[in-house]
Formats: sequence, structure tokens, C-alpha cells
Amino acid sequence: MLFNILLTCLAYIYTYPLFTSTMRISYKIILLVFFSMQLCLCRLSYAQVTSFKDIRLLSQNHPDSAIMLVKKRYAKAVAIGWLCVNQGHYGQAQDYYFQADRIYTQLNAKQLLASNWSDIGELNIFNKQHNLAKIYFNKALHSFRTAGDKNGEASVLGNIGHLFEKVANYDSAFVYQKRALSIYKEVANKNGEAKIHENLGSIYEDLAKYDSAFYHFEKASDLYRETKDNYGLIVVLNNMGDIFRKTNRFPESIKLTQSAYQMAEKLGDVYQMAATTKDLSKTYALSNQLDSAYFYAERSRKLVLELYSVDGARHTAFFQALYDMNQKAEEIEKLQVTKKINLIMLWGTIVVLVLLIVLSYVLYSRQKIKIKNQITESRKQEAERELTEIALKNQLLEDKQLKQELTLKQKELTSHTLNLIRNNQFLEELRDELKGMVKDERRDQKRQMQQLVLQINENITQGVHWKEFMGTFERVHHSFFEKLIQRFPDLTAADMRLIALLKINLNNADIAVLLGISQDSLRVARHRLRKKMKLEQGEDLAGYLLTVS
Repeated sequence: MLFNILLTCLAYIYTYPLFTSTMRISYKIILLVFFSMQLCLCRLSYAQVTSFKDIRLLSQNHPDSAIMLVKKRYAKAVAIGWLCVNQGHYGQAQDYYFQADRIYTQLNAKQLLASNWSDIGELNIFNKQHNLAKIYFNKALHSFRTAGDKNGEASVLGNIGHLFEKVANYDSAFVYQKRALSIYKEVANKNGEAKIHENLGSIYEDLAKYDSAFYHFEKASDLYRETKDNYGLIVVLNNMGDIFRKTNRFPESIKLTQSAYQMAEKLGDVYQMAATTKDLSKTYALSNQLDSAYFYAERSRKLVLELYSVDGARHTAFFQALYDMNQKAEEIEKLQVTKKINLIMLWGTIVVLVLLIVLSYVLYSRQKIKIKNQITESRKQEAERELTEIALKNQLLEDKQLKQELTLKQKELTSHTLNLIRNNQFLEELRDELKGMVKDERRDQKRQMQQLVLQINENITQGVHWKEFMGTFERVHHSFFEKLIQRFPDLTAADMRLIALLKINLNNADIAVLLGISQDSLRVARHRLRKKMKLEQGEDLAGYLLTVS
């Protein structure tokens, strides 16, 4: 931390414009020394990150030795995280994985970071945090694809498929497992292919498609034999035995499961021995061989008890080794910190002495510049304040002008509407008088009066200056019809007229006069309009139109 502070100070001083070129040369030398020291420290830190695949193998039966190997390889955070998962301590595992995440982020070790994300995703599957697992798997997948790491990409795809299998989304599980299988075949990773075939077999078994499940388990067993992965082979043989048992082929099931048991016994894998004997007991019971079923059930029970005993001892040894390692690591770290502090203090004293001399001159020079800057800033603020006041006045004038224009438009719209109403009322009165004259007995005037009535009927809606009215309405209610047509594209011109009159809040009598229709016809028109606009029963049509801006 002190190195970073000193570097920042020197960089600031070096870039300050008051220094001469001669003074800058000396600071370049100091900066170069500090930069070299920082670079060496970074390289030492990066050298600590190494592979730990052998640690995973060792952890199966000797967790304490695995922890010591982790310490020697300087991959402590990630490997101990994996060991904690292997021992079932998920809380501790999460802490170590997050430590590894910070280390790899600082070192910009992208592929190692991606592997760690994949491990965190698997940990979240164990913790049943499926959404969080998916987030980490997607981050790892993107990173592996960017780096062109095919094996890493296939591994994550397989994990995502396993995640979908856990949530019973089998279609997606198949998609991701088959993508992973394709990539493993492309890079000729037979162990990876075997694992994916095992996963596919497990999915088909969950779906009770036993022929397909057996096919994939058989493919996995062949590949595990080819790669000499006996641990994987034991699991697959036991799964094949389960398929035979579920399809009532008991002799074949017993043969495969016993083969898996014998392999587990040779490897000393107590967990698989317990699993295979339990399956043998089930198979013998289903085939009515009760003595053998009891024998293997008892054998399974004893192995489970032994497994718990071994697990307890292993967990105790694991935590003891972890505690001892942390204690020693703390002691070593204290010694290293003490040495670093002494070295930093020496360099710090030298640098501080130089900085004091330089800063004294800098402070004197800065005081002069500060006074000049304050005067300049004061003038600038005054100018900005004047510009702001002018802009505010202009804005107020614009707002006032807009309000005046809106008031004029509203008055114009009101005037148009009143003229329309008066005109239509006059024409209606004239039409009614002519209708009365038509009913008169003077036959010689009847035809002429009928023609006048027809002309009035035509002009009662045609000649009321609808064009000017609608234009004024659009200027007052800008883009109203455009937005309405976007919502309800099947509205007609007649609908638009009715909507405009409802929007300006006219009563039914005035609307009927303007449209030249009766009150009954207006009610029918309003009902049709409500249907087009899909309004619910009881919802006010005029009120809805007022909400449309």
C-alpha cells in the first residue's frame, strides 16, 4: 500500500508543470526503481498459481497430505475450496473459491478465473442455488469461448446440462450435453466423452427410457476402459446393473453389479462398495433370493457405518491439517511482513526526505497559482451566472408565448364548435319548418320543398366546416388522433368526429346537433365506438378519451 502511495505522489510531482527537465530526470529514475520493484512482486505472485489436478486425486484418501501439497504449489485458495467440496464442507468451500476469484481477478488469469467460476457453479448446485449456478456457468462459458478453450467450454456445457437435469428440464439438459459431447469428440477428449455419455444415460434413466440409457452407459464404460479410469467405470457398471434390475433382467444385473463391487473393493473405494452392495441386495430381493438379499443388505449396512467412521476421521484430519497450515501460514506471513516493513521504511525515509524538499517548493508555487486561478474562476462564474439569467428569461418568454398560443387555439376551437352548433341548429329549425310546409295541402310546392329538405340534410353535416374544425382540434391536441389510430386502427372518419366532440367535453344534445343525427342514433354510435375501443361495461367513454394525451 505504501509503495502505491509513494508512486502516486511521485507521479503527481513529475507531471506538475513547474518542474524543469533536469529535476524530472531524477524523478524518472526513482519511478523506474519503484516500478521495477512492483513488477517483481507481481511476477512472484503470478508464479504462485500452478496446476492442482494431482491434488484432487490425492484428496480422495489423504486430505491432510493434499493440503500440504496445496501449500507447496501456491494454489491454496482454489484447491482447498475443492477439497472442502469433496469433504462436504460447502460453506468453507465458498469462502476459498471467493478468495481464488479475487486472486485470479487481480492477476488477470482469465482461464483460471473461468475454471473457478465453473467450480463455484457446481458448488451452487450442491447448495441447490440453481439460478446462481447458472449465472456462474454462463460467465465461465463466455470466458472459455473467448479464450478458445474447447475442453473448458465442453466441461461447462456438461455442467449446465447437469443443472437442467436437476430441475427436471430434460429437453435443455439433452441440448447442452450433446453440445458438450460434440466438442469433446472434436478435441478427442475420450474421458470427457465418457462423462457426457454417463450424464446422457442418467437423463434417459430418469425418463424411464432404459434402452437409450443402457446404450449411453455402455458407451461410457468402453471409453472409461480405454482411458483406464476405473473410478468412472465402477459408477457406470453399477448404473448398467440398475438398468437390468429395472427391466427385470436380474441375472445380468447381478453380474454387472458384482463386477463393479469387485473393482471398488480392489481400489478400496468404500463409498462405491456400499452403493453396489445395496443395489445387489435390492436385485436379490426382487428375484426372491432372500438369503443373498439379506447378506448384501447387512454388508451394505456395515460398509455405511465404516464409511461414516472413515468420513469422521477424515474430516477431523482435514480440519486439523487446515488449522495447522493456517497457523504456519500466519507465522510466515508475519515474518515476511516484518521484512517488507523494514525495507519499506528504509525506502520510505529516503523518499520522504526528497519529497519534503520538493513539496516545499511546490507549495510556494501553488499558492501563487491558486490566487490566479481563484480570480479567473470568479470571473468565469460571474459570466456563467449572467448567461444562466439570460437563458432563464428566454425560457420564461417562450413559456409565456406557448401559453398564449394554446389559449388562442382553445378559443379558436371553442368558436368553431359554437359556430357549428349554431349553424346546425339553424338548419335543423329550417328543416323542421320545411317538413311542416311539405305536409301542407299545397301540392304545387311540395316537390320543391322536399328538394330543399334533402339539401339541408346533406349540408347539415357536410357544410359545417369540419375540415377547419378538425385542423384546429389537431393543433390544440397534438398527435391525439395519431396515437388513437395506433391503438385502434379500425376507427372511421365518422368515429373520429364523434371522438373529437367527446374530447372537448360537449353534451349529447350538442353532439347530436353537430352530427345531424338523433339522440337515439348518437347512443348507437357511442355503443359501436365503445366496442371498437374494447371498453368494459361501466367504463366511461368520455373519461377514457380525456386520459389519452
